[in-house]
Amino acid sequence: MLDLSRAEDAAAVNSLRSAVMRLSRRLRHQRVDESLSPTEMSVLGTLSLCGSATPGELARKEHVQPPSMTRIVALLEAKGLVRLEPHPDDRRQKLVTRTERAESMLEESRRKRNAFLAGLVEGLDEEEWAKLRAAAPVLEKLAHL
Repeated sequence: MLDLSRAEDAAAVNSLRSAVMRLSRRLRHQRVDESLSPTEMSVLGTLSLCGSATPGELARKEHVQPPSMTRIVALLEAKGLVRLEPHPDDRRQKLVTRTERAESMLEESRRKRNAFLAGLVEGLDEEEWAKLRAAAPVLEKLAHL
């Protein structure tokens, strides 16, 4: 298993961190709506994947403090990208739901970022592409741990 005292493992972790950060930065620049912060886009993406959620659930999923999520949700609501609805089981809570406008913006953003990434992948040979395809589920797992 992983042992950071081994030079080979330490170098692999360092290389992975560096590559993921650089690629993430490049993908972030492929935004459709420059008025939204990366955090706001992430919240919309979470709502798209998971469906409606309370602000507290969103805060946990996004790894931010609840007061920060309350501000983010208010900004998204003011932009017409989410709406607050009564929670069906707890009247003290609200559910945050993405709007159709948010969903179409997310879809356009995904298309743009996928096209950018596909352009990068075209520079790989078949063996590199096969390795990357095989690594994708592992990277997805790491992203959600």
